[in-house]
Amino acid sequence: MKALLCKEFGTADRLVLEEIADPIAGKGEVVVDVKAAGINFPDTLIIEGKYQFKPPFPFTPGGESSGVVSAVGDGVDGFAIGDRVIASMMVGGFAEKALAPAEMLTKIPDEMNFNTAAGFTVTYATSYHALKQRANLQAGETLLVLGAAGGVGLAAVELGKAMGAKVIAAASTDDKLEVCKTAGADEVINYSTENLKERIKELTGGKGADVIYDPVGGNLSEQALRGIAINGRFLVVGFAAGDIPKIPLNLTLLKQCQIVGVFWGAWARADRQAHDDNFAELLQMFLDGKLKPLVSQTFPLTSYVDAYACLTERRAKGKVILTMK
Repeated sequence: MKALLCKEFGTADRLVLEEIADPIAGKGEVVVDVKAAGINFPDTLIIEGKYQFKPPFPFTPGGESSGVVSAVGDGVDGFAIGDRVIASMMVGGFAEKALAPAEMLTKIPDEMNFNTAAGFTVTYATSYHALKQRANLQAGETLLVLGAAGGVGLAAVELGKAMGAKVIAAASTDDKLEVCKTAGADEVINYSTENLKERIKELTGGKGADVIYDPVGGNLSEQALRGIAINGRFLVVGFAAGDIPKIPLNLTLLKQCQIVGVFWGAWARADRQAHDDNFAELLQMFLDGKLKPLVSQTFPLTSYVDAYACLTERRAKGKVILTMK
């Protein structure tokens, strides 16, 4: 099978596409014939050695993929050859076949195609955990989403609306904001041309945003925090801008607000039942038409450098997908 391999830390052009042996399902494991795989911001970090988890070399990157079960190991219940599944793992997805523990698989509804399924887990599960468990977002509250046209950002926009919030989407270009409007954003802010703090205040009648969802970091974080409401919750999701901001802690005192970390992967591993409950709710929202995942670009596996560049250059709108065929 063909697999993308990381043999040393570096950018995507240092990866290699090689023929390697097909995986064999061991006890509790399943082999998935991969149809598509989603690229996420952690995938750009893990190949550069900048992520919390550093797998041994050589490894195949790719945290989420979709496909068809082709082999089942001993002790596996609930999955059979031919099942359509999502595989959610830290690594292993950017290959024609993926070896996954059975507990990391989820069956795909008939109504969901492989490209959509490949990009569903990380973005929606992260954003739902952030808004539900970490922020306790309530109907009628105002949610501000930074980087709102990206994968997790656009998911947060859709989920905020589904949860009954007023959603303000903030992004760097007008065309990205049009995507956010289509996803249901009530108001938009172009933080390349507008003062973020002042626009938040204007759009909330001076109150500020109850919840701020920040996957961007950099100089936007402090500006957004200055526009938070009393008793607001500021969600630290990631640092797509590359810089980890240094927030003046006196702002938390003055605003009487919380800064809350979001690490969906660690939470999901620690409380699998809660994650499974969340995911069942997400799939139901998809079936009910409340979530309409946007796959903006697809690339064949051979064009992995271009696919990675969409994320690192912050050009992605919605999901970027690698296809195996």
